Parts: sequence; C-alpha cells; structure tokens
Amino acid sequence: MDSNQKASGDGLVGTQKEAALRTLVQRTGYQLIQENGQRRYGGPPPGWDGPPPERGSEIFVGKLPRDLFEDELVPLCEKFGKLYEVRMMMDFNGNNRGYAFVTFSNKQEAKAAMKQLNNYEIRNGRLLGVCASVDNCRLFVGGIPKTKKHEEILTEMRKVTDGVVDVIVYPSAADKSKNRGFAFVEYESHRAAAMARRKLLPGRIQLWGHPIAVDWAEPEVEVDEDTMATVKILYVRNLMLQTTEETIEKEFNSIKPGAVERVKKIRDYAFVHFSQREDAINARNALNGKVVDGSPIEVTLAKPVDKDSYVRYTRGTGGRGGSVLQTDYTTYSLGQVVYDPTAAYLGAPVFYAPQAYAAIPGQFRFPAAKIHTGGRGLIRTPSVRGEEEQDVLFTSSVYRTGSNHLIT
Repeated sequence: MDSNQKASGDGLVGTQKEAALRTLVQRTGYQLIQENGQRRYGGPPPGWDGPPPERGSEIFVGKLPRDLFEDELVPLCEKFGKLYEVRMMMDFNGNNRGYAFVTFSNKQEAKAAMKQLNNYEIRNGRLLGVCASVDNCRLFVGGIPKTKKHEEILTEMRKVTDGVVDVIVYPSAADKSKNRGFAFVEYESHRAAAMARRKLLPGRIQLWGHPIAVDWAEPEVEVDEDTMATVKILYVRNLMLQTTEETIEKEFNSIKPGAVERVKKIRDYAFVHFSQREDAINARNALNGKVVDGSPIEVTLAKPVDKDSYVRYTRGTGGRGGSVLQTDYTTYSLGQVVYDPTAAYLGAPVFYAPQAYAAIPGQFRFPAAKIHTGGRGLIRTPSVRGEEEQDVLFTSSVYRTGSNHLIT
C-alpha cells in the first residue's frame, strides 16, 4: 500500500463502520492506518511541524465498548484540544480490544481530557476508565540473592543488559543488611528496558547462578502539583522493626515541639501527621537520612490519591501484576482517611511485581494481581468504579525521575 492509499483511507476497506470512518478522515484529513495489531489515527496530524508532543500528553482510555471506533472516540476527544494521534488496539475479528491511547498536542489538554472523560458514560451504562499514559523505563527483577548490595546488583545488571541507569533496592524489614530479594532496574529509555526484558526472560539468563523473574515494574498513580502543595503528612521508611511510634514522634517533634499531630507506624515505615505544612517540610529537610535506632531513615511527603482513582489500580480485573508485599500488612482508618500499607510498603517508588513472579514456586510466590501494563509498559486501568467516593488513601512516595510521589 503506498502513501496515497494510506492517506485516502483505502486501508479501511472491509472494516467495521467503514463509511463512518471514511467520513471522519475526509473531514479531518488525518491518516488512519492499521498495523501491528493497532489502528493509528494521525501521528502526526496534517500540517504538524516539529517534534511530537511533550511527555504527559498521552492518556489511556479503557473500558471501551468493543464495537466503538474512531468515528465516536475522536469527536469526543476533540472537545479538549488538538489531537496528535489516536492508537486503538484491535483484535483479529475487527473489534477493538477495549482500550486506546490518545495523544494531545500538549499535556494541559491531556490533563483536561483525563479529568472530564474518566467515568464518562460513553454509552448507556458504559463508563470509560481514563488515566495518564507514561512510558515505562523500569523492570522488576526478582530472585536476587538477599545478600547482594546495591553496587553488586548494579554492576551485574550492566553486565547482562545495556542502558542501565540505576537499580532500586529495598532493605529487608527484619535485617537491614539484606535486600528483599528483588530490585527495580531503571533504563535510559523505554526501548532499552524493552530490549533488556526480552533478553532476561526466565530461563535465558541467571544472576549469580539463580533463576530470575523479569517483567515491567508498574508505577503508581500520579498526583498533580496542586494537590501535593497541600500535603501535611510525611512518609518515613527504612525504620527498624523495634522503633516505636513514641520514638518517631519524639524525633520529629525535636524540630519544632508540638508540631506533630500523630504517628502511625506499620512494620518498617510510618506516617507522621503535622498541623502545618511548613513544619512537615522543615522536618523532612532536617531528618531525611538521620540514623534512628541504627538505621538511616528516608523521609518524603506523603502523596494523596482519591479512593476512586486508587481502587481502579488495585481492584481491577485481569491485571498482570502481583504486589511484592507481605500478607500481614493491614489497612487502618482515621476518620475519612484510609491508610493502605500495601500501597506504601515499597517506599519510593511504589511498584508491583508482575504475574510471572507470583507464579514461580517456593520463595518467589506473592499475592494476586493489582494493576497491569501493556506491551509498551504503559500505565493502564483495568477497571473503573462509577460511584463517587470521598475517602482519601495515604501511601508512600512513588519514585519517578526528578520527583517524589506518594499516595494519600
């Protein structure tokens, strides 16, 4: 098929709703091309001059009716800004696979669309699930000997894969001299991470003579800057198991007596509530890295996420991820605020191990799925709750390049 045929929409011959799709491309002048299991509208659009839109300009649109196509989705999304590209995942039978990626000309338009379209009733009783789509540059690697240190793991990963930027390793709650048996490996690009994942698939490579489990790490929900600017709660990780809430409160009140409202400790991490945000910021700056009961603590702002958004990530159906968490972590409530330690457990970042890791016998077994990503390592929402919920969840900070995050 030559470029003229593609531009005229001749690739639509025999597709469902062919007439409606032809009308769409004639109206907008965008190309509509099907390739590699997806149908791409635009990318770039007619008259686009310059590089692709900035990071954060793409959204994930899930829970699409399987017989809904670009002739319905494009006019809906156009209300929020200029579309750069729409990629709809397609099945062999001609239906969509229930989700698409929509890229706007800038991240402000994407943010507005995400806000307005999440839980939008696209058809009678059918609510869309919409969230940010972010390229994933991190892999989960399980099966690492617990005696290995950060530098050893970093060196080993650089031996077997290219483009490694860093590794994220968490100390054991019971023994700070050991790791938890897994690490998150950050690569210089999504492509580098994808190539490494393919190379490291189970059975192909062992680390220190140990079989490993490898898949995409799955980042938590993002929180906007306006919301983060109101946070008055600190997340403290890498605590000793024997460190008490009283000890934590004393340490944080030492910066300004009486500033701490309350402390909630769960195993090796805690949430410290302050009356004033300024006091929380000052305490974070002063105490991050301080040694408490023999362990250097890490202090970050807790990150608030509304319960509805959180549930979409942790209670979705068909997910590919199983959380790397102990089973004795429980939630607790304070008024309308719900704290979920399973979301906070890993600290910064909050990541979930893939299903492959949960499926490995013995010491590699973990709980069931939480959230899932797709082939490009993009955040995806497997299900959406339609009702409004005002509860807020608090969790740890989520690691992303250049920023700290947490769910509250």
